[in-house]
Amino acid sequence: MHQYNVHEAKTQLSALLERVEAGEEILIARAGCPIARLVPLAPQRQARVLGRYAGQPFAIADDFDALPRDLVDAFEGETP
Repeated sequence: MHQYNVHEAKTQLSALLERVEAGEEILIARAGCPIARLVPLAPQRQARVLGRYAGQPFAIADDFDALPRDLVDAFEGETP
């Protein structure tokens, strides 16, 4: 990670932003003491498409929500 003082960062901001876009992290320092970090933003997630699988067959097992009795008892605070 490269470090730049505030004056350098101000004069080279466009170049630093290009480096950040390429994935690099940059430290900004005042009097040699780091005060900020330039990092790339996480990529934007695409919005979900509702109904994407509409009309496609699927099945839910008959025992989909069945739990073993000992597990249910553990959640309900009952001991065997």
